[in-house]
Amino acid sequence: MLHKGKLQAALNAKKGQFSLFDGSFNEQLGMYQYALEHLYERYPSSSQMEHMLPPDEIGMPSAGARPTLEFDRWLVNAVNQTYHGPVFPFGRDFGTHEQARQWAECIEGVTTIAVDGSQLMPWRDASIPVGLVQVGFFVNPHARGRTYTKDVRMEVLAPEELMDDVKNDMEDPDSYPYSEMQVTQRRYLLEVETICDLMRQQAAARREEDPIYSPVVFFDGSLVVSFALTMPNPYRQRYIDAALSLLRTSEELRVPLIGYIDTSYARDMITMLRRLDATLPRPVLRDTKKIHDALLWRGHLRWGDRTPAMLCARNDVLESYGPDHNSVAFCYLQTTAVRPPTRLEFPRWMLDDGILDPVLDIVRAEIIAGNGYPYAIETADAVSVITMQDRNEFYGQFQTFLERQGVKFTYSTKSLSKNRRR
Repeated sequence: MLHKGKLQAALNAKKGQFSLFDGSFNEQLGMYQYALEHLYERYPSSSQMEHMLPPDEIGMPSAGARPTLEFDRWLVNAVNQTYHGPVFPFGRDFGTHEQARQWAECIEGVTTIAVDGSQLMPWRDASIPVGLVQVGFFVNPHARGRTYTKDVRMEVLAPEELMDDVKNDMEDPDSYPYSEMQVTQRRYLLEVETICDLMRQQAAARREEDPIYSPVVFFDGSLVVSFALTMPNPYRQRYIDAALSLLRTSEELRVPLIGYIDTSYARDMITMLRRLDATLPRPVLRDTKKIHDALLWRGHLRWGDRTPAMLCARNDVLESYGPDHNSVAFCYLQTTAVRPPTRLEFPRWMLDDGILDPVLDIVRAEIIAGNGYPYAIETADAVSVITMQDRNEFYGQFQTFLERQGVKFTYSTKSLSKNRRR
């Protein structure tokens, strides 16, 4: 239990450090916000900004982000706006939630798809290791006479499938030989497989009267798997291959794909601003890990506003995307009244084909239906989630399954004691 009486004393002992962090944070954020709001004065076109960024070549410093034609579209009216940072106003105000829901009827006739997954890790205290991944999906045609689909795909991972691909037992003979990384990756791969299968099914079932941007697919996560860089192979390459399959399937079938990152700590715009600042006679921006992109627009976006689309230009995992290294675009969308904007990632072809605006209206409509979070993703999550009760039921069924085969299944008394106490 938390000792509340000692907590205040522990916090007071560190109050100076918290105050120091807050002061430094606000100072640095203000400088980056100033640089963002003066881009329109320094770079009258996207090509001139591009010229000042590091070349798009392997081995060159990361540009972080690169402008698209939407930057030029924003520049046309930037000088006339009260706020001079890059933003496209949504241009609509809803007095009531009912008005918002009426506007959200623009989603009528557009199929939305979302996939989400959950997992059970191998239990170290069990005599036989086992893992479970479950991926839920939700397909909603938003049309009268056409029913939605909610279902799951499930896979049990046997002991051999849980063995760590890279661990050397000689380095640590007491280490657990079964890998949680295997379970997490299998869940991710099953999510991607399910999305690609659904994209193919829906593309084949398209009707002439359907909008050209239907269906719209939601992926709960980033299309840039930078997190895989810290992983050894073959884990790293599997994540990269899966991300590429998402991008390529979307482009091949012309099915819009949205990577939805509700709380993003990406720093692509921060990196871009630093690269541009370094070319000025008197650079002022310091390298910092305290701030991230979404904070740059703090206090300047209203619900539904978004930033111009930029290309993700990290010289990290994207170099492993080969010819697709500049195929991921992103923007930030204000989805709540108080929190920083949400990061949306999408294949570049959506921008080139001119369908980004209507697709983002579908995203807004889903957010209205979900009261601040896309209803499609929310539903897929509810379908896929594995609760503690589900975990206990799984192990009960697993024990019965093994006993029918004459296999004994046990777990430690320590685990039984913890379960009783918690």
